[in-house]
Formats: sequence, structure tokens, C-alpha cells
Amino acid sequence: MKIGNLQLSNNLIMAPLAGITDLAFRTIVRRYGCGLCYTEMISADGLIRGHRGTLSYLRSNPGDRPLIVQVFGSDPDILAAAARMIEEMRLADAVDINMGCPVKPVVRRGAGAALMRDPEKVRHILKAARKATTLPLTVKIRAGWSPKERNALEIARIAEDEGADAIAVHPRTASQGFSGRSDWSVIAQVKMTLKIPVIGNGDVEMPGDVNAMIDSTGCDAVMVGRGALGNPWIFHNALLLRAGKGTELAKPEEKAQLIAEHLAMSVELHGEVTGVKSFRKHLFWYTRGLRGSAAFRKEAGTITGKNNVLAAVSTFFEELVRGSAEEKKALDFFGNMNISFNQTEASTRLSPEGTEER
Repeated sequence: MKIGNLQLSNNLIMAPLAGITDLAFRTIVRRYGCGLCYTEMISADGLIRGHRGTLSYLRSNPGDRPLIVQVFGSDPDILAAAARMIEEMRLADAVDINMGCPVKPVVRRGAGAALMRDPEKVRHILKAARKATTLPLTVKIRAGWSPKERNALEIARIAEDEGADAIAVHPRTASQGFSGRSDWSVIAQVKMTLKIPVIGNGDVEMPGDVNAMIDSTGCDAVMVGRGALGNPWIFHNALLLRAGKGTELAKPEEKAQLIAEHLAMSVELHGEVTGVKSFRKHLFWYTRGLRGSAAFRKEAGTITGKNNVLAAVSTFFEELVRGSAEEKKALDFFGNMNISFNQTEASTRLSPEGTEER
């Protein structure tokens, strides 16, 4: 799998999720086979202004590669300047322009999915960004603005014409938000039309969904979003299935160890108070569906302090493995867990200057 001159180890990609895909999370999913990660979506305006909060979302390390910075905005010159800055500061290996985010603070600024209503602006943005950087340039889009305004193919053609190296397609409309089912036929239509790589996204909840999406759409790569929350094993098992092998089940002790490591990285990245607060939502996802998890999640929602979290996790898993013989067997964390994730609530809140606060 290649995006421009960027060579990937495989075609499994972690989607950008606001408040989720920080360095700690990316480190975890890479360990389990994710071939490419995006940063959280950041404001192009905040980046070129050097806003401290914006820059903090770009923290990385040498092992956090390959990496794409996803930016949003509506001004071609500002987006071009952001792309240029990402290359000059060596912040990542590629630049992605978000044209699919449906949340109101983004859309009100004419950015994200709002751009799909203005194809000529899309053309100007991509033309300017392409001139500004030699890095691979990608775009993430939706099926369209609404069921009556489905123009993914038109926007995709513009992206290819203006030099984009790949396009990611989330086949819900902006008006759908994150509800309902995605229409994979939109991905197939874009793939049949374009020559550049097409990345499919939407409703990839289990390892088998990766094969299903590739087989039914012909897409070059699959982007996993909510299916990876509390379940980084989805990448490892999807790769096993692609190789014609069976999936491997995670044991409770492996999950407990991973939680401890993820928490430690979160604290190192954000400090103890913020790191623990930021990590608590991951506890919900890591333990969802396990015996006794409802009571544990109620406690975990207010727990503070790294050591307190570790103690609660240790107690929870010790009780879990003391359960019945059936519950002591390896647990399947790869099924459809009906994970709830409100990207609208997790998304950025924009200040009048266009910079971000979370």
C-alpha cells in the first residue's frame, strides 16, 4: 500500500477521532498491526498561529510513523500555509484535509463537511495545498451533505484532478452525522472512477468487516474508527483473516496489562490529573461486555489518581478470572460490542480565533 511516496506496511488505517487518537492511543493500535495513523483533527488556523493547544495535539515520537496530520479550515491560503508548516517542521509524513466532519462548530466556519457544498472552493483549497507541500496529500470526505446532495464522486474527481494522492470516503451524509448505516456502494463508485488509492471507512466493527469492505467495494485500504475503541486487537485479527488464518482471542490478563500500559502513557503525555481524566473513557470501552463491567464503569467514571485506577482495574480483573469456568476462558473482544462514541461531544470547541479547546 502506497500513498504518494509513502510506503505502508499494510492497508489498515486508524481513523482520526477527536479526543481519542493521541500519541498514547496511536502507540497501542500500532502495536497490534495498524499500518497508518492520523492525528486528531486540528485547526489549520490554530497551527499557523502557533497555538499551544493545537501544537499539543501533534506530539509524537520516532516510533509514531507513518503519521498523517489532519487539518480543517475553509481558507485556501491558511490551509496551504498549514500544509507547508507541517512539512517544514517535519510534523508528519503526509497531510490530510478534512472535508467530512459534520459537527456544528466546524461546519459553521464553512469547514469540514460544509466544503462538499462548494466544489469550486474544494478545488481552490486543493490546488493551493498541492502547491504548498511535496508531502503526500489526502482528503477525507462524506457521501455528501444530505441524501439529496450526494456528491462524493464529484468531490473525489476534483481531489484527483488537483493532485491528491489518496481519498478516504465515509459513506454517510453530513446530515446523518454518526447515526444510521453507511452506504458502502458510495466507496465502490469512487473506487471504480478514480486511479488514486481509495480508503474505505464506516461500520468496520469486526475483523471480518475489513475483508467484507475490500471485497464488496474494491477499496485499497480500510479505515477503522469506533471499532478500535477498547479493541486494538481488531487490527491484528483483521490481518490474520486477510492471511487466511483464524483470529486470536485476548485473555483477561493481557487486557489488564494493556490497560495499565495505556494509562501510563496517557499520564506521561498529559500529566496525572488530565491523563487519568482523559483515559477514563477508555476504561469503559476496554471493559464493555465483561461480567461485572456495569458496576466497574460506574466507579471508573469518577475515579482519580493513577494508582487508584490501577487498583480498581486489578480488583476488577481478579474478580473476573475467579468467575465460572466458562468465564475463565479466553474472552472474545472482537465481536460487535455496540460501542457508543459521540464524536460530536468529543470534537473540538472552537474559540473566536479558530483555535481549539477540549
